[in-house]
Amino acid sequence: MKFALWSGSAALVGLLAVGCNGSSYGVLQPNPEDLCKCIPIEPDIIDFRHLAKHVPIPTVAAQEIGVDTMLSWTQDAFVDPTAPRTGRELQVFHIAAGFLQEASVNGADCDVHFEISQTADKSASRVIVETPVDSEFCSARQSAQSQLAKHGFKLDSQHGGELPQGLPVQVLGMAFEDFDHNRGSAQVATIWELHPATVNLLP
Repeated sequence: MKFALWSGSAALVGLLAVGCNGSSYGVLQPNPEDLCKCIPIEPDIIDFRHLAKHVPIPTVAAQEIGVDTMLSWTQDAFVDPTAPRTGRELQVFHIAAGFLQEASVNGADCDVHFEISQTADKSASRVIVETPVDSEFCSARQSAQSQLAKHGFKLDSQHGGELPQGLPVQVLGMAFEDFDHNRGSAQVATIWELHPATVNLLP
């Protein structure tokens, strides 16, 4: 997510597609359905903790947690926008059972944004997990898109948003502390995320 405003122009604003939930999806992409060819509209330099977020997930044993665990993590009052990964952020976590409530493509950086809750209840508190635009996550992005399509949900740079009902998922990713800003739905209840992360729907 971004910590500085892109000055933009009326022409750029006109290219944005605004979803029914109020979030902006991608600009009009050359290949809107190909999540691996999404073109970010904002430069890396204004991306909050860009270098810390855009890393591969290490091949190490993951710690098993639940969404409720993430909701209990202490949040810092201030997070340095240039801070490297430290402590918990160097660890890999696995959520074996959560519920996907929202999925969309961030119109600014092309990361795929997911909101996950502990239960299927639409009013349940949520955490954000994100699959980055980086090439090593191409297959993970395509897989999530394909799995959602089987449920009749279209996810690309122009389509996404709130799912009609929560879908069971498992998630693998690294902890990441964002900063407090408008980051998603009203149910998002922590600045802690799993980012980078991969999301797989369960049968």
